[in-house]
Amino acid sequence: MNIIGLSAFFHDSTCCLLQDGKLICAAEEERFSRRKHDASLPWRAFTYCLDQARLTLADIDAVAYYEQPQLKLERQLWMGLQPNAGRLIKDQVRAHLDPGRVEASIRQGLGYRGALEFVTHHQAHAASSYFFSGFTDAALMTVDAVGEWATTTYGQASDKTLDLFEEVHFPHSIGMFYSALTAYLGFEVNSGEYKVMGLAPYGQPRYADKLRTLIEPGKGGQFRLNLTYFDFLEGGGMFSGRLADLLGRPPRAKESEIESFHQDVARSLQVVLEEFLLTQARWLRTRVSSNNLCLAGGVALNCVANGRLRREGPFEHIFIQPAAGDSGGALGAAALAQIRLTDKRPSWEPLQHVYLGPGFDSSQVRRLLTAAGVQALSFEHNESGLMAATVDRLMDGKVIGWFQGRMELGPRALGARSILADPRRSDMRQRINDLVKKREAFRPFAPAVLADHAAKHFELNGSSPFMLETCAVRSSLDLPAITHVDRSARVQTVHRDTHARFYTLIEAFHHRTGCPMLLNTSFNMRGEPMVCTPADAVRCFVRSSIDVLVLEDFILDRGTIPALWKLIAEADPLSESAISHEVYTLF
Repeated sequence: MNIIGLSAFFHDSTCCLLQDGKLICAAEEERFSRRKHDASLPWRAFTYCLDQARLTLADIDAVAYYEQPQLKLERQLWMGLQPNAGRLIKDQVRAHLDPGRVEASIRQGLGYRGALEFVTHHQAHAASSYFFSGFTDAALMTVDAVGEWATTTYGQASDKTLDLFEEVHFPHSIGMFYSALTAYLGFEVNSGEYKVMGLAPYGQPRYADKLRTLIEPGKGGQFRLNLTYFDFLEGGGMFSGRLADLLGRPPRAKESEIESFHQDVARSLQVVLEEFLLTQARWLRTRVSSNNLCLAGGVALNCVANGRLRREGPFEHIFIQPAAGDSGGALGAAALAQIRLTDKRPSWEPLQHVYLGPGFDSSQVRRLLTAAGVQALSFEHNESGLMAATVDRLMDGKVIGWFQGRMELGPRALGARSILADPRRSDMRQRINDLVKKREAFRPFAPAVLADHAAKHFELNGSSPFMLETCAVRSSLDLPAITHVDRSARVQTVHRDTHARFYTLIEAFHHRTGCPMLLNTSFNMRGEPMVCTPADAVRCFVRSSIDVLVLEDFILDRGTIPALWKLIAEADPLSESAISHEVYTLF
């Protein structure tokens, strides 16, 4: 049974393949198109999935889609009919009046003529977490901006049954609430929320009481936003002038100086979000007897809130889908289609890793480098030599572009497409922010630590292979490059059985330095998707200030870059985002 799962036409389009209930491959379209947050039909990712499994169109039993287009159209029509709906919204509604356009796009764009299965957006979110958690039963909570109508759902699952028994409807959305404040703080909507999370520890929750007044609790899991403070229903922006009046300052202009006021608003917003999630989880625990909680939806990528839920929440075990946003919806849709078509749930095995994208062997890399005429150091059939040479460079303070094995699914680099550095160096965080990532100085970097050493250095209860929660740093080592201003870190625990080469590198660094971790951030420049292919890695290496590129079994030092490469890279335009950063994309 070969089932394709798709998420598309909103943001972060993704394709996955479930084969006899086992997840074989998955990738976001942006990694192939090089257009960040690409929302188009993921035909490149679809082609990759077929090629990876050596399948043809005729081998596909069903394609599952992560939304119900008719229900989504209902909400879009409702928005367009609001008395104060802006022209932008009305024009967008007219452009999306055909509920059959999703099926037509799949038929025409992929050439697929077989069975199509549609599930609701939040069913896909919930299934993407539960059916890959390894739990036999669980409470379910999904939280995002909006799907068709639902913005937050609560439920329970057991065996192959998934029941969402309560939902909150748009426009009342904690995801939209967080995004509106993100826009007020001058960051990009649907992209800059994690910047707010990183800024929050610099401030004090001085405005938390004011922000709490914007959310009115209801019975059960319900809540309502005070919509007079928000503008996303009218299409002109995310917040109204009343929000600025409430907080006493006009919104921050993009790229302008960040003041203590903005830090305090970010901290207040983060505190209110954490309180909200804890309150909803505690109520859910009164409705569901399971000790397990499955989380998904874009808000579940807030790793600070996740850490607090684990420490203070009412559930003993929590599983968070590592691709918790819309990209993970493809996995949930495929899982639900598997049950519909076979009456059997997907594999009971918990998701151990997300190295589900394309991989490239040394012969492919060698051919690329040979064709380009570059003199790289080869360590084919000499892994110990590759590790030693890479550790030498890390100890010399070099920034390493690390490209190994199959690409990760989801927003976190987990050692396949990563930028690595020595976490003990006080200058490293600033250097990578300024010269490589081209991003704001306040944003932290994550440690990738050997799993069996994590407890010595972090207040972490269990493993954290997907870098989805923060915890306190308690190491005896000085780790300025990965320790945030509040002495926290977003930890990835690295396990030998899921990424042996990455584990081996950190182990070699540990043997030489006594430090069992590396700074780990995604292999990309600001505004670009993570690299996917060796050619992407070389391009990013040339354009950035990365010192060394470790490309499978080959090492390229910056001094070996041909002058022509630099000229070509400088002439090559940067990637563009596929989503609007002014207002949350609701169509």
